[in-house]
Amino acid sequence: MISTPKDVLADSGFAWYFQTLVGMWKGLGWGAIIYLAALSGIDQELYEAARVDGASRFHEALHISLPGMMPTFVVLFILGIGNLLAGGGFEQMFTFMNPMVMDKLENLDTYTYKIGLQGLSFSYATAVGVMKSIVSILLLIAANAISKRVNGRSIL
Repeated sequence: MISTPKDVLADSGFAWYFQTLVGMWKGLGWGAIIYLAALSGIDQELYEAARVDGASRFHEALHISLPGMMPTFVVLFILGIGNLLAGGGFEQMFTFMNPMVMDKLENLDTYTYKIGLQGLSFSYATAVGVMKSIVSILLLIAANAISKRVNGRSIL
């Protein structure tokens, strides 16, 4: 299938896709634990009553599991919006960043590090960090408002 070896850590055309897959794989286990915990918190008598009424597994999932996990969805949605500007996280991008893929993997955190600590422009790096925090807070408030409007549930 592959005729020549592929250096995924040095190919700038492939680096962003690879890091996106690594980030998804990194969060998969944590997400599975959270969703399994939400599923285990649903009362089993609801499923038994649905089976007695003749509901299929699809209807059980649609009418019992999804509404039971909705508070978890809301919290994870709001947390995900809060991490939206992290762009994969500083540690992951900084670890895999090299001169060949730097143009594809730079995000706000690595930019702030490069400008502030390597370029010794502390005031500018602080301003970038503060603006990132303000935009993140505004996104969190908007996500909370959307959640409250759609589901009637919110964190604030």
